[in-house]
Amino acid sequence: MKQYNRKYSIMSKKVVVIYSGGMDSYTVLHKAIEEGLTPYALTFDYGQRHVKEVQVAEQVCKELGVHHKVIDITSINQIIGGSSLTDSSIEVAQGDYEESNMLNTVVPNRNMILLSLAIGYAVSLKADQVYYGAHSGDHDIYPDCRPVFLEKMNDVAAVANYEKTEIHAPYLQTDKIGILKDGIRMGLDYAKTWTCYNGREQACGQCGSCVERLQAFEKNGITDPITYEA
Repeated sequence: MKQYNRKYSIMSKKVVVIYSGGMDSYTVLHKAIEEGLTPYALTFDYGQRHVKEVQVAEQVCKELGVHHKVIDITSINQIIGGSSLTDSSIEVAQGDYEESNMLNTVVPNRNMILLSLAIGYAVSLKADQVYYGAHSGDHDIYPDCRPVFLEKMNDVAAVANYEKTEIHAPYLQTDKIGILKDGIRMGLDYAKTWTCYNGREQACGQCGSCVERLQAFEKNGITDPITYEA
């Protein structure tokens, strides 16, 4: 698959994209580009054990020439805990991406915090939209990826500033299989993404995030280009 790229017009509309470095937000970033928008990518280091995704995001934005900021908010872990994504003493669950198995990956209030910061950035840029990668596969486990959350956040965003900012999740009603299908259509190279929740050199292939990713590639009839542990 070839890398999708384009020249940005200085007159095109600005949009803030919350870009983690994972395959969902990678597809969202390119979706914004395909729609003729000028993305301002925002990556958060919140102390996640899979910090490799931040490094991947930096490299992709550099290659694309996308405006990019990495924001260190690791200090929030002084008051927010209980997630295997930020606490190395909690083992990351393995197996299927099901509620009973993956609840320990929930970071309390994460998307509300990240979206609030992204909205502030959008207002300062005079950008009237914020894109993020919530999708239907996350609805059962993560409350801040559900349609009702997006609806209420948009209500708040509309009154929180003088400038109205809309939060947009282009794949809100699509699962990871559909996201990958759209990325394949755009010719995206998913070797430039990181999904694994474990912070090791290669993807584990066993955590819920890896399992869901591998299933998406299998359902789309192609091989995942990243390397997994034997």
